[in-house]
Amino acid sequence: MSNLTAPPLTTAPTPAAPLTLPAWRMNLMRGAFLLMGVGLVVVKWPMLATATSLPPLEGALLMILTAVSLLSFVGLRYPVAMLPLLVFEVLWKVLWFGIVALPLFLSHGFDAPTETLLFSNLFVIPVILATPWDLVWKRFVVARGDRWTRQR
Repeated sequence: MSNLTAPPLTTAPTPAAPLTLPAWRMNLMRGAFLLMGVGLVVVKWPMLATATSLPPLEGALLMILTAVSLLSFVGLRYPVAMLPLLVFEVLWKVLWFGIVALPLFLSHGFDAPTETLLFSNLFVIPVILATPWDLVWKRFVVARGDRWTRQR
């Protein structure tokens, strides 16, 4: 046996203890998923009948939001597993507020469609409040990432 080979593992590495949430927090997350899912069903699903007549970029956006609504309903059953969807929802809207809406507001460039979008994006506030940011931090920032190579 050469000095370059590692000794065989005698025991499998133990996974980290699962991060859990109390039932009230999971139900709060379910409320956020329900708000997202139903809101998109009401606003976007009626447009599905005319999706073929939309410009390609608007059609793609409609399909993305339809997928988000479907995944939101999965979040009703698996709120912790679908946590990245809540983070995605918050991130794109906060980025839109900061990079698009705020400069338009400061330059007095708001028009009616932008105001409508601003109003509809304000529904992210309950999602921000329902997202367990402590769990997001522990699971996606502090925790060790998955291996990049195959385990022998």
